[in-house]
Amino acid sequence: MNSSFLIIAGLIAFVFAYRFYARKIYKVLGIDNSKPTPAHTMSDGVDYCPARMPVLLGHHFSSIAGAAPIIGPIVAAAYGWGPVFIWIVIGSIFLGGVHDLSSIIASIRHSGRSIGEVIENHLGHKGKVLFLIFCLATLILVIAVFMAVVAKTFVATPSTATSSFLYILLAIIFSLCINKLGFSFKWTTIVFIPLLFLSVWLGVQFPFVIPASGLLIPGIGITLSPNNFWICILLAYIFIASVTPVWILLQPRDFLSSFLLYALIGAGVFGIIFVHPTIQTPAFTEFNVGKIGMLFPMLFVTVACGAISGFHSIVASGTTAKQLNQENDAVPVGYGAMLIEGLLAIIALITAVKLSKPEYLQMLKAKGPIDVFAHGIGSCLSALHIPHKLGHTFATLAVSAFALTTLDTGTRLCRFCLQELFTFKKKVSNNEKPKTSIDRYSATLICVILGGALALSGEWKTMWPVFGSANQLLAAIALLAISMWLYHTGRNIWYTVIPMIFMFTVTLSALVVSFLRNFDTAKTVWSQIQTQSTEALKYSFMTKCVLSGTTLLLFILGTGLLILAINTVLKQKQLKLKK
Repeated sequence: MNSSFLIIAGLIAFVFAYRFYARKIYKVLGIDNSKPTPAHTMSDGVDYCPARMPVLLGHHFSSIAGAAPIIGPIVAAAYGWGPVFIWIVIGSIFLGGVHDLSSIIASIRHSGRSIGEVIENHLGHKGKVLFLIFCLATLILVIAVFMAVVAKTFVATPSTATSSFLYILLAIIFSLCINKLGFSFKWTTIVFIPLLFLSVWLGVQFPFVIPASGLLIPGIGITLSPNNFWICILLAYIFIASVTPVWILLQPRDFLSSFLLYALIGAGVFGIIFVHPTIQTPAFTEFNVGKIGMLFPMLFVTVACGAISGFHSIVASGTTAKQLNQENDAVPVGYGAMLIEGLLAIIALITAVKLSKPEYLQMLKAKGPIDVFAHGIGSCLSALHIPHKLGHTFATLAVSAFALTTLDTGTRLCRFCLQELFTFKKKVSNNEKPKTSIDRYSATLICVILGGALALSGEWKTMWPVFGSANQLLAAIALLAISMWLYHTGRNIWYTVIPMIFMFTVTLSALVVSFLRNFDTAKTVWSQIQTQSTEALKYSFMTKCVLSGTTLLLFILGTGLLILAINTVLKQKQLKLKK
């Protein structure tokens, strides 16, 4: 089968969805440009700061994309290209896009605060506390995971480190040119985009190599391994990035970096259309795939961000809603960015299924999904007379740059959640910032320390199998909160309720499957310990117990919030009947 069919079919579906289905959601949400957004009514020059639509789209897309929509579809390709492609298209249009757009609008109608605020208004303070604790745990895991990914990439590909920090320098200069020197946004962008790609070339020419023996820290006498050295550098960076006003670094860096991913997607689309490699993987392989599990429910959890992601709701209601210039901008920023991410997921899927099954399995096991993607992009670009090695390097650098973007955005969001958790319950007006008992520096320091400790210990690896389920459960909870808000405002709730029911069904089923699998493995390891007690077996047993406990807690949290919502609706209906 010709792989260009998947790209063209996906593009047509996404264009029609943006043209017609997004308009329906627009009307349901009651989007109104005459209403001032929190970016204007609560402007503080730090977090609440209006941004041009292209800049905000760049920030939002850079933050939500990362490496997840690439890793998920490539791993899920083991089921065959058919179910993965269908879920990416349907999920992006009817679930992911609706989830992201609704999260932005719900947030700006609640003073630009998180989905936790929406939950508190419609489910009570207890629901908000449970949600924010869940978000904090998820975001700390995000910080640890992406910090480890970025650090390992910097060690393995030193050119990525050089390019990444050149991005940061360019972003600061870009911001000063626009916001302080008064230069034209259009012409400054035209000048800086070539400089962005020049930084990629400079990274290849001048890689930042750390000696394999590590670096001795003067005055302390401690030698840091290359990996730990970069983790320490990243810890300092994300602390500064989280407390710095968004217009200095977050907005311009994400805006400029987004052009890397746009170029990557464009190159992938044109490369696939011109090369049109043959799909060698069958449309469907098997229902139960080794370590991944059964197609239902594990396919949906594995693809994750390629179709819908709970992390998007934290970004949408965390940084994006605080920068929205006008309500209309939420459509391209929220719904449009999700469709672009869906297109990226389709490209990632094609880079996997164009390989034969033995080649796919061997490359996936030996080098990982990122290399499968980079190898596929390099092959497609070679048809455009671009050397395969250069295309491979460019793809790796682009993915790494977005992992770094997700890292610093995740830190700022973690700080928001922690501050909101310690916000005074006293009612505030829509134009007044809520008072919190913890400042942004202290909150950021706590988030950085917890995430850094997890990254340095290596324990984040044991939690990775649960991360997909946690992320999707977060999406279901966000849709629940949005549905409650729509219900209380008398709007049509079915556009969010149906996706919510599906996501709760999928996620809770996946958690049950994961719990049973880890619990059975723990019992097996325990029986082995009785005859041969080794440190490796003890560690394996502890790991499986932690995973089993975590999945059980997530299941209880999800069902608890769902039951709380049902009880709230039933009580309100009873009150209406009495009246």
